[in-house]
Amino acid sequence: MSAEIIAVGTEITSGAKLDTNSQWLSLELAEIGIPVRAHCTIWDDLEEMVAAIRTAAERSDVVLITGGLGPTLDDLTREALARVAGVELELHAPSLEHVKTMFARRNRPMPERNVMQAMFPIGAQPLPNPRGTAPGVWMTVTRSDGKQCRIAAMPGVPSEMKMMYRQQVVPRLDGGGRVIRRARINCFGVGESQAEEMLGELTARGRDPDVGITAHEATITLRITTEGLSAEECREKIERTRNAIINRMGSCVFGSEDEELEHALVRLLNQRRASLSTAESGTGGLLSYKLTGVSGFDTCYKGGVVAPTHAAKRDMLGVDPLMLRSYGDISSEAAEAMARGCRQKFGTNFALAVTEWADFKADDPFAAVPASFVALAGPKVIQVEKVQHFGDPEIAKSRTAKTAMNMLRLHLIGG
Repeated sequence: MSAEIIAVGTEITSGAKLDTNSQWLSLELAEIGIPVRAHCTIWDDLEEMVAAIRTAAERSDVVLITGGLGPTLDDLTREALARVAGVELELHAPSLEHVKTMFARRNRPMPERNVMQAMFPIGAQPLPNPRGTAPGVWMTVTRSDGKQCRIAAMPGVPSEMKMMYRQQVVPRLDGGGRVIRRARINCFGVGESQAEEMLGELTARGRDPDVGITAHEATITLRITTEGLSAEECREKIERTRNAIINRMGSCVFGSEDEELEHALVRLLNQRRASLSTAESGTGGLLSYKLTGVSGFDTCYKGGVVAPTHAAKRDMLGVDPLMLRSYGDISSEAAEAMARGCRQKFGTNFALAVTEWADFKADDPFAAVPASFVALAGPKVIQVEKVQHFGDPEIAKSRTAKTAMNMLRLHLIGG
Protein backbone atom coordinates (compact mmCIF):
# COMPACT_ATOMS: atom_id res chain seq x y z
CA MET A 1 0.00 0.00 0.00
CA SER A 2 1.28 3.48 -0.88
CA ALA A 3 0.01 7.03 -0.58
CA GLU A 4 0.31 10.42 -2.26
CA ILE A 5 -0.29 13.84 -0.77
CA ILE A 6 -1.68 16.81 -2.66
CA ALA A 7 -1.48 20.32 -1.20
CA VAL A 8 -3.91 22.75 -2.83
CA GLY A 9 -3.55 26.51 -2.93
CA THR A 10 -2.05 29.29 -5.01
CA GLU A 11 -0.70 30.75 -1.78
CA ILE A 12 1.58 27.69 -1.58
CA THR A 13 2.69 27.52 -5.21
CA SER A 14 3.41 31.26 -5.16
CA GLY A 15 5.65 30.88 -2.12
CA ALA A 16 3.48 33.09 0.09
CA LYS A 17 2.93 30.18 2.48
CA LEU A 18 4.95 27.09 3.33
CA ASP A 19 3.40 23.63 2.99
CA THR A 20 4.08 21.96 6.34
CA ASN A 21 0.99 19.75 6.13
CA SER A 22 2.51 17.34 3.61
CA GLN A 23 5.59 16.76 5.74
CA TRP A 24 3.48 16.10 8.82
CA LEU A 25 1.18 13.70 6.98
CA SER A 26 4.12 11.75 5.55
CA LEU A 27 5.50 11.16 9.03
CA GLU A 28 2.07 10.18 10.36
CA LEU A 29 1.42 7.74 7.51
CA ALA A 30 4.79 6.11 8.16
CA GLU A 31 3.68 5.39 11.72
CA ILE A 32 0.93 3.13 10.37
CA GLY A 33 3.10 1.54 7.71
CA ILE A 34 2.01 3.45 4.62
CA PRO A 35 4.91 4.93 2.61
CA VAL A 36 4.36 8.14 0.67
CA ARG A 37 5.50 7.94 -2.93
CA ALA A 38 4.91 11.55 -4.00
CA HIS A 39 4.01 15.07 -2.89
CA CYS A 40 2.17 17.40 -5.27
CA THR A 41 1.44 21.10 -4.80
CA ILE A 42 -1.18 22.50 -7.14
CA TRP A 43 -2.57 25.98 -7.61
CA ASP A 44 -6.27 26.84 -7.53
CA ASP A 45 -7.13 25.71 -11.04
CA LEU A 46 -9.96 23.22 -11.50
CA GLU A 47 -8.68 21.39 -14.57
CA GLU A 48 -5.18 20.96 -13.17
CA MET A 49 -6.53 19.82 -9.81
CA VAL A 50 -8.66 17.18 -11.53
CA ALA A 51 -5.65 15.97 -13.51
CA ALA A 52 -3.44 15.81 -10.41
CA ILE A 53 -6.02 13.87 -8.37
CA ARG A 54 -6.65 11.42 -11.22
CA THR A 55 -2.94 10.77 -11.69
CA ALA A 56 -2.40 10.22 -7.97
CA ALA A 57 -5.45 7.96 -7.60
CA GLU A 58 -4.36 5.84 -10.56
CA ARG A 59 -0.98 4.93 -9.09
CA SER A 60 -1.53 5.03 -5.31
CA ASP A 61 -3.87 3.33 -2.85
CA VAL A 62 -4.43 6.40 -0.68
CA VAL A 63 -4.57 10.07 -1.68
CA LEU A 64 -4.66 12.76 0.99
CA ILE A 65 -5.57 16.30 -0.05
CA THR A 66 -5.22 19.43 2.07
CA GLY A 67 -6.75 22.81 1.27
CA GLY A 68 -9.43 24.13 -1.04
CA LEU A 69 -12.43 23.36 1.20
CA GLY A 70 -13.30 26.95 2.09
CA PRO A 71 -16.33 28.92 0.85
CA THR A 72 -14.60 31.25 -1.61
CA LEU A 73 -14.63 30.98 -5.39
CA ASP A 74 -11.06 29.67 -5.51
CA ASP A 75 -11.87 26.74 -3.17
CA LEU A 76 -12.32 24.04 -5.78
CA THR A 77 -11.44 20.75 -4.08
CA ARG A 78 -15.06 19.51 -3.78
CA GLU A 79 -15.80 20.22 -7.42
CA ALA A 80 -12.55 18.58 -8.50
CA LEU A 81 -13.38 15.43 -6.53
CA ALA A 82 -16.85 15.30 -8.08
CA ARG A 83 -15.35 15.47 -11.56
CA VAL A 84 -12.84 12.75 -10.75
CA ALA A 85 -15.68 10.51 -9.55
CA GLY A 86 -17.92 11.51 -12.46
CA VAL A 87 -20.78 12.60 -10.20
CA GLU A 88 -22.56 15.80 -9.17
CA LEU A 89 -22.37 17.66 -5.88
CA GLU A 90 -25.26 17.32 -3.45
CA LEU A 91 -26.18 19.10 -0.24
CA HIS A 92 -25.61 17.25 3.03
CA ALA A 93 -28.10 18.73 5.52
CA PRO A 94 -26.31 17.72 8.77
CA SER A 95 -23.10 19.34 7.51
CA LEU A 96 -25.00 22.51 6.67
CA GLU A 97 -26.36 22.58 10.23
CA HIS A 98 -22.81 22.24 11.54
CA VAL A 99 -21.66 25.21 9.46
CA LYS A 100 -24.62 27.28 10.68
CA THR A 101 -23.89 26.32 14.28
CA MET A 102 -20.25 27.38 13.97
CA PHE A 103 -21.34 30.84 12.80
CA ALA A 104 -23.97 31.08 15.51
CA ARG A 105 -21.39 30.35 18.21
CA ARG A 106 -19.37 33.28 16.93
CA ASN A 107 -22.44 35.55 16.83
CA ARG A 108 -21.95 36.10 13.12
CA PRO A 109 -24.41 35.74 10.21
CA MET A 110 -23.58 32.95 7.80
CA PRO A 111 -22.91 34.18 4.24
CA GLU A 112 -24.85 32.28 1.60
CA ARG A 113 -21.59 31.24 0.01
CA ASN A 114 -20.79 29.02 3.02
CA VAL A 115 -23.53 26.63 1.92
CA MET A 116 -20.89 25.33 -0.52
CA GLN A 117 -19.04 23.82 2.44
CA ALA A 118 -21.93 21.40 2.93
CA MET A 119 -21.83 20.16 -0.69
CA PHE A 120 -20.32 16.73 -1.35
CA PRO A 121 -19.80 14.48 -4.36
CA ILE A 122 -22.65 11.96 -4.54
CA GLY A 123 -21.54 8.83 -2.70
CA ALA A 124 -18.88 10.60 -0.63
CA GLN A 125 -18.89 10.79 3.16
CA PRO A 126 -18.44 14.00 5.19
CA LEU A 127 -15.57 14.08 7.67
CA PRO A 128 -16.68 16.13 10.72
CA ASN A 129 -14.57 19.14 11.61
CA PRO A 130 -15.16 20.23 15.23
CA ARG A 131 -12.62 23.05 14.96
CA GLY A 132 -13.81 24.78 11.80
CA THR A 133 -16.62 25.32 9.34
CA ALA A 134 -15.21 23.13 6.57
CA PRO A 135 -16.05 19.39 6.78
CA GLY A 136 -13.67 17.05 5.05
CA VAL A 137 -14.50 14.58 2.28
CA TRP A 138 -13.98 10.81 2.19
CA MET A 139 -14.57 8.89 -1.02
CA THR A 140 -13.27 5.99 -3.09
CA VAL A 141 -12.68 5.77 -6.82
CA THR A 142 -12.06 2.72 -8.98
CA ARG A 143 -8.74 2.64 -10.83
CA SER A 144 -8.14 1.25 -14.30
CA ASP A 145 -6.77 -1.95 -12.72
CA GLY A 146 -10.08 -2.45 -10.88
CA LYS A 147 -8.65 -1.63 -7.45
CA GLN A 148 -10.04 1.01 -5.14
CA CYS A 149 -8.21 4.21 -4.23
CA ARG A 150 -9.24 5.90 -1.00
CA ILE A 151 -9.26 9.69 -1.04
CA ALA A 152 -9.50 12.05 1.94
CA ALA A 153 -9.75 15.82 1.50
CA MET A 154 -9.03 17.86 4.63
CA PRO A 155 -8.80 21.56 5.51
CA GLY A 156 -5.54 23.36 4.94
CA VAL A 157 -5.55 24.87 8.45
CA PRO A 158 -3.02 22.64 10.28
CA SER A 159 -4.90 22.40 13.60
CA GLU A 160 -8.11 21.37 11.82
CA MET A 161 -6.34 19.00 9.45
CA LYS A 162 -4.39 17.19 12.18
CA MET A 163 -7.46 16.52 14.32
CA MET A 164 -9.47 15.37 11.31
CA TYR A 165 -6.70 13.07 10.15
CA ARG A 166 -6.29 11.40 13.52
CA GLN A 167 -9.98 11.12 14.36
CA GLN A 168 -11.58 10.56 10.96
CA VAL A 169 -8.98 9.37 8.44
CA VAL A 170 -6.73 6.98 10.36
CA PRO A 171 -9.63 4.73 11.45
CA ARG A 172 -10.55 4.37 7.77
CA LEU A 173 -7.06 3.20 6.83
CA ASP A 174 -6.00 -0.34 7.57
CA GLY A 175 -2.32 0.48 7.15
CA GLY A 176 0.16 -1.43 5.06
CA GLY A 177 0.59 -4.29 7.49
CA ARG A 178 4.08 -3.04 8.28
CA VAL A 179 5.70 -0.35 10.43
CA ILE A 180 8.04 2.36 9.14
CA ARG A 181 10.59 4.00 11.43
CA ARG A 182 13.25 6.66 10.89
CA ALA A 183 16.32 7.99 12.67
CA ARG A 184 18.86 10.74 12.01
CA ILE A 185 22.58 10.93 12.78
CA ASN A 186 24.34 14.29 12.51
CA CYS A 187 27.97 14.78 11.51
CA PHE A 188 30.40 17.64 10.95
CA GLY A 189 33.82 17.90 9.37
CA VAL A 190 33.30 16.13 6.05
CA GLY A 191 31.40 16.82 2.84
CA GLU A 192 28.65 14.73 1.28
CA SER A 193 30.89 12.86 -1.14
CA GLN A 194 33.50 12.11 1.53
CA ALA A 195 30.78 10.90 3.90
CA GLU A 196 29.44 8.58 1.22
CA GLU A 197 32.92 7.21 0.62
CA MET A 198 33.41 6.56 4.34
CA LEU A 199 30.03 4.83 4.64
CA GLY A 200 30.59 2.54 1.66
CA GLU A 201 27.89 -0.05 1.07
CA LEU A 202 25.75 1.37 3.90
CA THR A 203 24.36 3.89 1.39
CA ALA A 204 23.78 1.32 -1.40
CA ARG A 205 20.42 1.47 -3.16
CA GLY A 206 18.03 -1.22 -2.03
CA ARG A 207 19.74 -1.76 1.30
CA ASP A 208 17.56 -2.16 4.40
CA PRO A 209 17.75 0.08 6.33
CA ASP A 210 18.13 2.78 3.72
CA VAL A 211 20.72 5.46 4.54
CA GLY A 212 20.38 8.83 2.82
CA ILE A 213 22.75 11.79 3.03
CA THR A 214 21.72 15.44 3.18
CA ALA A 215 23.75 18.58 3.89
CA HIS A 216 22.71 21.87 5.48
CA GLU A 217 25.19 24.64 6.27
CA ALA A 218 28.08 22.15 6.45
CA THR A 219 26.21 19.75 8.76
CA ILE A 220 25.81 16.28 7.26
CA THR A 221 22.68 14.39 8.28
CA LEU A 222 22.43 10.65 7.71
CA ARG A 223 18.77 9.61 7.49
CA ILE A 224 18.06 5.98 8.34
CA THR A 225 14.73 4.53 7.18
CA THR A 226 13.48 0.98 7.59
CA GLU A 227 10.26 -0.99 7.79
CA GLY A 228 9.25 -4.19 9.51
CA LEU A 229 6.42 -6.12 11.11
CA SER A 230 6.87 -4.33 14.44
CA ALA A 231 8.40 -1.23 15.96
CA GLU A 232 10.87 -3.42 17.84
CA GLU A 233 12.08 -5.05 14.63
CA CYS A 234 12.64 -1.59 13.13
CA ARG A 235 14.43 -0.38 16.24
CA GLU A 236 16.86 -3.31 16.14
CA LYS A 237 17.68 -2.76 12.46
CA ILE A 238 18.19 0.97 12.99
CA GLU A 239 20.43 0.35 15.99
CA ARG A 240 22.67 -2.03 14.01
CA THR A 241 23.00 0.51 11.22
CA ARG A 242 23.57 3.34 13.70
CA ASN A 243 26.49 1.43 15.26
CA ALA A 244 27.97 0.72 11.83
CA ILE A 245 27.74 4.42 10.91
CA ILE A 246 29.42 5.52 14.15
CA ASN A 247 32.23 2.99 13.62
CA ARG A 248 32.91 4.39 10.15
CA MET A 249 32.34 8.10 10.75
CA GLY A 250 34.07 8.20 14.13
CA SER A 251 34.46 11.61 15.71
CA CYS A 252 32.57 13.28 12.86
CA VAL A 253 29.36 12.12 14.56
CA PHE A 254 28.20 14.66 17.14
CA GLY A 255 24.50 13.95 17.72
CA SER A 256 21.18 12.55 16.57
CA GLU A 257 17.72 13.74 15.52
CA ASP A 258 17.42 17.53 16.09
CA GLU A 259 20.72 17.95 17.95
CA GLU A 260 23.08 20.66 16.69
CA LEU A 261 26.76 21.20 17.46
CA GLU A 262 25.92 23.65 20.24
CA HIS A 263 23.94 20.92 22.04
CA ALA A 264 26.88 18.54 21.86
CA LEU A 265 29.34 21.21 23.02
CA VAL A 266 27.28 22.39 26.01
CA ARG A 267 26.75 18.76 27.04
CA LEU A 268 30.51 18.04 26.92
CA LEU A 269 31.43 21.21 28.78
CA ASN A 270 28.99 20.44 31.58
CA GLN A 271 30.16 16.84 31.80
CA ARG A 272 33.73 18.09 32.30
CA ARG A 273 32.68 21.03 34.49
CA ALA A 274 34.52 23.34 32.12
CA SER A 275 33.69 26.94 31.22
CA LEU A 276 33.70 28.75 27.87
CA SER A 277 33.71 32.31 26.56
CA THR A 278 33.66 33.61 22.98
CA ALA A 279 35.04 36.51 20.96
CA GLU A 280 33.50 37.15 17.56
CA SER A 281 34.16 39.49 14.70
CA GLY A 282 32.92 37.95 11.43
CA THR A 283 30.00 36.04 12.94
CA GLY A 284 28.57 39.06 14.75
CA GLY A 285 27.47 37.17 17.87
CA LEU A 286 26.15 34.02 16.19
CA LEU A 287 28.27 31.77 18.42
CA SER A 288 26.81 33.35 21.53
CA TYR A 289 23.30 33.17 20.08
CA LYS A 290 23.62 29.45 19.35
CA LEU A 291 25.13 28.55 22.71
CA THR A 292 22.62 30.49 24.79
CA GLY A 293 19.79 28.72 23.01
CA VAL A 294 20.74 25.40 24.62
CA SER A 295 19.26 24.26 27.90
CA GLY A 296 21.96 24.22 30.61
CA PHE A 297 24.22 26.77 28.89
CA ASP A 298 24.32 28.99 31.98
CA THR A 299 26.44 26.49 33.93
CA CYS A 300 29.26 26.48 31.36
CA TYR A 301 29.01 29.52 29.06
CA LYS A 302 30.19 32.67 30.84
CA GLY A 303 29.69 35.22 28.09
CA GLY A 304 31.10 36.67 24.91
CA VAL A 305 32.05 39.85 23.11
CA VAL A 306 31.53 41.06 19.55
CA ALA A 307 34.68 42.89 18.47
CA PRO A 308 34.45 43.98 14.82
CA THR A 309 36.97 46.86 15.00
CA HIS A 310 40.58 47.42 16.05
CA ALA A 311 39.37 49.56 18.94
CA ALA A 312 36.98 46.85 20.16
CA LYS A 313 39.66 44.18 19.97
CA ARG A 314 42.06 46.45 21.87
CA ASP A 315 39.66 47.70 24.55
CA MET A 316 37.65 44.52 25.21
CA LEU A 317 40.22 41.81 24.50
CA GLY A 318 43.56 43.51 25.04
CA VAL A 319 44.74 42.75 21.51
CA ASP A 320 47.89 44.68 20.56
CA PRO A 321 47.06 47.20 17.77
CA LEU A 322 50.65 46.91 16.45
CA MET A 323 50.15 43.20 15.95
CA LEU A 324 46.93 43.83 14.05
CA ARG A 325 48.65 46.36 11.80
CA SER A 326 51.45 43.88 11.15
CA TYR A 327 49.38 40.78 10.47
CA GLY A 328 45.90 42.16 9.76
CA ASP A 329 42.49 41.40 11.23
CA ILE A 330 42.16 38.29 9.07
CA SER A 331 45.09 36.22 10.29
CA SER A 332 45.92 33.32 12.55
CA GLU A 333 47.76 35.76 14.80
CA ALA A 334 44.66 37.92 15.22
CA ALA A 335 42.46 34.90 15.98
CA GLU A 336 44.92 33.60 18.56
CA ALA A 337 45.23 36.97 20.27
CA MET A 338 41.44 37.33 20.42
CA ALA A 339 41.07 33.86 21.98
CA ARG A 340 43.80 34.50 24.55
CA GLY A 341 42.36 37.87 25.46
CA CYS A 342 38.83 36.50 25.76
CA ARG A 343 39.89 33.68 28.03
CA GLN A 344 41.69 36.12 30.31
CA LYS A 345 38.80 38.61 30.33
CA PHE A 346 36.19 36.05 31.42
CA GLY A 347 38.47 33.74 33.41
CA THR A 348 37.20 30.66 31.60
CA ASN A 349 38.80 27.29 30.94
CA PHE A 350 38.35 27.73 27.20
CA ALA A 351 37.75 30.56 24.75
CA LEU A 352 36.77 30.48 21.09
CA ALA A 353 37.50 33.36 18.70
CA VAL A 354 36.38 34.09 15.14
CA THR A 355 37.87 36.70 12.81
CA GLU A 356 36.07 38.48 9.97
CA TRP A 357 36.72 37.69 6.29
CA ALA A 358 37.07 39.58 3.05
CA ASP A 359 34.01 40.50 0.99
CA PHE A 360 32.80 37.95 -1.51
CA LYS A 361 33.32 38.89 -5.14
CA ALA A 362 30.81 36.68 -6.88
CA ASP A 363 31.15 38.60 -10.15
CA ASP A 364 34.90 38.02 -10.36
CA PRO A 365 35.78 34.38 -11.16
CA PHE A 366 39.49 35.10 -10.61
CA ALA A 367 39.11 36.69 -7.18
CA ALA A 368 40.80 34.98 -4.27
CA VAL A 369 38.58 32.70 -2.20
CA PRO A 370 37.88 34.54 1.09
CA ALA A 371 38.81 32.92 4.38
CA SER A 372 38.53 33.53 8.10
CA PHE A 373 40.28 32.10 11.12
CA VAL A 374 38.91 30.44 14.24
CA ALA A 375 40.97 29.90 17.36
CA LEU A 376 40.75 27.89 20.56
CA ALA A 377 42.58 28.87 23.73
CA GLY A 378 42.61 26.64 26.80
CA PRO A 379 44.78 24.88 29.35
CA LYS A 380 47.88 23.79 27.45
CA VAL A 381 46.17 24.31 24.08
CA ILE A 382 46.29 27.02 21.43
CA GLN A 383 44.78 25.93 18.15
CA VAL A 384 43.98 27.95 15.02
CA GLU A 385 42.12 26.80 11.93
CA LYS A 386 41.57 28.51 8.58
CA VAL A 387 38.03 28.41 7.15
CA GLN A 388 37.67 28.82 3.37
CA HIS A 389 34.39 30.44 2.33
CA PHE A 390 33.69 28.89 -1.04
CA GLY A 391 30.10 28.26 -2.11
CA ASP A 392 27.09 30.15 -0.88
CA PRO A 393 28.22 33.28 1.01
CA GLU A 394 24.91 33.33 2.93
CA ILE A 395 25.95 30.34 5.03
CA ALA A 396 29.50 31.53 5.77
CA LYS A 397 28.61 32.73 9.28
CA SER A 398 26.94 29.47 10.22
CA ARG A 399 29.76 27.35 8.80
CA THR A 400 32.35 29.43 10.67
CA ALA A 401 30.49 29.26 13.99
CA LYS A 402 30.11 25.51 13.60
CA THR A 403 33.80 25.09 12.79
CA ALA A 404 34.72 26.90 16.01
CA MET A 405 32.39 24.81 18.15
CA ASN A 406 33.56 21.61 16.48
CA MET A 407 37.18 22.53 17.22
CA LEU A 408 36.46 22.61 20.94
CA ARG A 409 34.21 19.54 20.75
CA LEU A 410 37.01 17.48 19.19
CA HIS A 411 39.49 18.75 21.78
CA LEU A 412 37.16 17.75 24.63
CA ILE A 413 36.47 14.25 23.35
CA GLY A 414 40.15 13.80 22.49
CA GLY A 415 41.21 14.89 25.95
